[in-house]
Amino acid sequence: MKLATYNVENLFQRAHALNLATWHDGKDILEKFSELNGVFNKATYSAVDKAKIVQLVTALGLAQKDDGSDFVILRQNKGKLLTRHQNGTIEVVAGGRSDWVGWLDLKITDVDEVATRNTARVVKDVDADVLAVCEVENRAALLRFSQLLPAVQGHPYAHAMVIDGNDERGIDCGIMTRAGYTIDWMQSHVDDKDGEGEIFSRDCAEYVIRTPAGNELFVLVNHLKSKGFGKQDDNDRKRKRQAARIKKIYEGLSQAGFANVAVVGDFNDVVTNPPLAALHDTDLRDISTHPSFVSDGRAGTFANGNASEKIDYILLSPALYARVQSGGVERRGVWGGADGKLFPHYPQIKKAGEAASDHAALFAQLDL
Repeated sequence: MKLATYNVENLFQRAHALNLATWHDGKDILEKFSELNGVFNKATYSAVDKAKIVQLVTALGLAQKDDGSDFVILRQNKGKLLTRHQNGTIEVVAGGRSDWVGWLDLKITDVDEVATRNTARVVKDVDADVLAVCEVENRAALLRFSQLLPAVQGHPYAHAMVIDGNDERGIDCGIMTRAGYTIDWMQSHVDDKDGEGEIFSRDCAEYVIRTPAGNELFVLVNHLKSKGFGKQDDNDRKRKRQAARIKKIYEGLSQAGFANVAVVGDFNDVVTNPPLAALHDTDLRDISTHPSFVSDGRAGTFANGNASEKIDYILLSPALYARVQSGGVERRGVWGGADGKLFPHYPQIKKAGEAASDHAALFAQLDL
């Protein structure tokens, strides 16, 4: 059987702030979006909080009306957060969270249709029996995408599942499996907490796949905290907590006698870096270290494929690592370099915006 992981960066619709030319273009918007929603959730709004609300509302383009921004929309469903006066000033009239029902939403835009077809080409060419996906909108989108595969000479998947995670931007993790590979059981970890609070930015969803041969495969699908937004020390600390929790989940499965475990997904860091030390300090083995893994000469999986961009992983338990027949990377859906000439990509990709994703897909062929 073939196991793969792929960050598809949404299939049909994506937050506009995430769908700009580069992640840096949307960084400021997303940071202000997160900060403002954080202030909204305070029980009582102090004078400083109210001033911050006015500042951020204005900075996000909402000074004139709730939907005045290209990127966000202020929803005031019940009660009222603020009043806009004719002289141009904004007054926060709510005294705290209990005085109104509402929030800040990201506006959604369509993903380029050509890009979606190129994503389908990657999935078709990888041809995994079990495919973990990151940054997918929802299960309905994943099912629609599966039905698109015949348009690129691929075959639809028999099963698809997405568990809504903790990220409000519509970038969840999911899994698709071929006929005969049933999803027997699943468990979410969205509510896992430690001394600092909620652990997972999205989830660490556990799926138990039953293979046609009757074997059990545990797949833990992850998309860890990004480096791209917020303070890096905070991001590193969050990934460190996430890695520690994944280690505990994995070791619990091992101690319970479940031998065939794969931890996969977008880790947003190199697994040997300090924030992910807990994962490195296990008996999990990286597919790219297997003698049968076929490299394309680039160590990384994101963007230009530099070693520092090795952020997508298939980590295998010793029992699974021993069953590896081959492995590899599918990079033809990535643009590569400023002009797209850094490495070969699909001829259907004529510009960066038509790339399938900034991530390569990873796969492992297993005797299971």
